[in-house]
Amino acid sequence: MGTNGSTMLQPLRQGLPPLDPAAVSNAASCALPTRFEAVREARQFTKRTLGQWDVGDCLDDVCLVVSELVTNALRHGLSPDDTPIAQDERHPPVRLHLLRWTERLVCAVRDASHDSPLPREGEDFSAESGRGLFLVDSFADGWGWHPLSGSLGGKIVWALFRLRTPAE
Repeated sequence: MGTNGSTMLQPLRQGLPPLDPAAVSNAASCALPTRFEAVREARQFTKRTLGQWDVGDCLDDVCLVVSELVTNALRHGLSPDDTPIAQDERHPPVRLHLLRWTERLVCAVRDASHDSPLPREGEDFSAESGRGLFLVDSFADGWGWHPLSGSLGGKIVWALFRLRTPAE
């Protein structure tokens, strides 16, 4: 489930042409407040954005994965100092990014934590809590994470969705 280390970006290349950042056909992002209502806001932003991009066939799966990634960022990716008052408006602690290529959609959530998003050993995926990464792994075509450096710090956790081309 998921990837890390030198292979953490490998699922982005799963049998598809290499990603060229300049070839992104659509991109959108939004800063999210550090409260759990942000999950609803992230879903609404995703629905609105994907509706404009006309990728409705995977809308429900993408919204579910975005909800899980944002919930994990809020639950595990924030320090006690990340209160609304302590937030730097230029670098909010949680940000959702949506990137679309012709055959791929990537949802990425940035948070301030350097901790790996990998499931804890012995985690029970049938429990009410702790199923987020299992759901991401089940609904996305791939997922991973990447540490950030510099003034942003933290990490990006992303999920990849293959998009149907008109011929499919």
